[in-house]
Amino acid sequence: MAEASQDAAKPAIGAPSRRRARKRPDLVIEQIKNWIMDQGLQPGDRLPQEEALIAIFGVSRGTIREALKALEAQGLIRLRTGPGGGAFIDRVSEERAIELLGNYFFSRDVTLKDIYALRKLLEPEMAASLVGRLDDAHYRRLEKTMSVYSGPPRSIEEERAQRMAELDFHGILADACPNPLLAFSCRFLHSLLKNLAVCRHIYATSQPELRRQGRSYQVELLAALREADTGRVRKVMYEHMCEAERLMREREMVIVRRFLREDA
Repeated sequence: MAEASQDAAKPAIGAPSRRRARKRPDLVIEQIKNWIMDQGLQPGDRLPQEEALIAIFGVSRGTIREALKALEAQGLIRLRTGPGGGAFIDRVSEERAIELLGNYFFSRDVTLKDIYALRKLLEPEMAASLVGRLDDAHYRRLEKTMSVYSGPPRSIEEERAQRMAELDFHGILADACPNPLLAFSCRFLHSLLKNLAVCRHIYATSQPELRRQGRSYQVELLAALREADTGRVRKVMYEHMCEAERLMREREMVIVRRFLREDA
C-alpha cells in the first residue's frame, strides 16, 4: 500500500512538470499593477512613497525596489530622484512597443513571405474598417504622401524615400483605424518592411513597377473609400498586397542570386 501511495504521488511519465514558483518580486509586480488599476491611476499620477508601498504590500524594501525597477524597465512607471521624486505612472509609447517587439524578432528568420501572409489578412480588414470614417483632412494627408512617389526617382536616396512614403500611406490608414490592436499589428508589419535587411537591399535598387503598381492600387483604394464601397475596398487592398508581395519577392530572388554569385 505504501509503495502504491508513493507511485501515485509521482507525476506520470510524459506529464508536464509543475511550474516553478514565481519569485517574490514578480508577484509584487503583478500586485502593484492590479493596485494601479484598482486605484484608477493614470499616466503622470504618482505612486505612494517607498515606505507606504512596503506597508501596502507587506514586503521588504529590497523587494519593492526590485519590483519598481522592473516596472520601469517595462515602461509602466518612471522613477525620478531628488526633490519631488518618486515613482510615476507612465505609458508605453507605440514606438517603444514596436521597437521591443522588433528586438524579439531580431534574431529570428522573418521573411517577406511571413510578413505578407499577415498583410494580406490584416490590411484589407483595416482598410474596410475605415469606410465612412475618413474626412477631408485624411484624404489630403494620403494624397500628399502619394505625391512623393508620383514620378520616377532621380537617385537611390529618392528611391528609398519613395518606398518609405508608400509604407507611410498605409500608416496613415492605420492611424484612422478604430481597432487599436489591428492598427498596431499593421504598423508593426510596416516597421519590419522598413528595417528588414533584405528590404533595405531592395529599396537600394530601382523599382519602377513597384512604384507604378502600388500607386495605381492606392488611387483605386481611395476612390472605393470615398464611395463607401466596403467590398471593393477589401478587394483592392487584398490585390494590392498580393501584387506587392509578388514584386518584392521577385526582387528578393534577384538579390539572393547576386549574393550567391559574389560568394562563388
